[in-house]
Amino acid sequence: MAAELAALDRIVLICGRYEGVDERINEHLADREVSIGDYVLSGGELGAAVIVDTVVRLIPGAVGNQNSTRQESFTDSVAEVTMGNGDAPSSTCVSGGLLDYPHYTRPADFRGMAVPEVLVNGNHDQIRNWRRKTALAKTLRNRPDLLDRAALTPEDKKLLAQIKGEH
Repeated sequence: MAAELAALDRIVLICGRYEGVDERINEHLADREVSIGDYVLSGGELGAAVIVDTVVRLIPGAVGNQNSTRQESFTDSVAEVTMGNGDAPSSTCVSGGLLDYPHYTRPADFRGMAVPEVLVNGNHDQIRNWRRKTALAKTLRNRPDLLDRAALTPEDKKLLAQIKGEH
């Protein structure tokens, strides 16, 4: 929906307060109602801010590298990413509809908490595999519903079976 809204010339967000807006607005003036989740807020302002942030970042020039908006959680299209050997996305960033893998910054060791060794060993195949496996594990743990519609490769399915066997 964010990509669809970003392609429009303009949008107007009407924010209700407490019980919403007059139903005549919904029936006669609004194109659609949008929900940002299954919870209740006191007003629509926070929801509107979430929508604005989600949409604006997809407008060309809004973020430093526009390609980064295609390489994060909930990005559905693996088809945009060249498949390397046919089993896994060649990019280590594309989510294919999954939650993103964990990210780490410097230093490699912070107060005794070290970055996983695989990320500093220089083996790019192992790093790619680790990233995909941790993205799958995080999605399974936090949003298993996303796995039903994610673009899972045969390798992803093997990794998921391995993750399930570990727990």
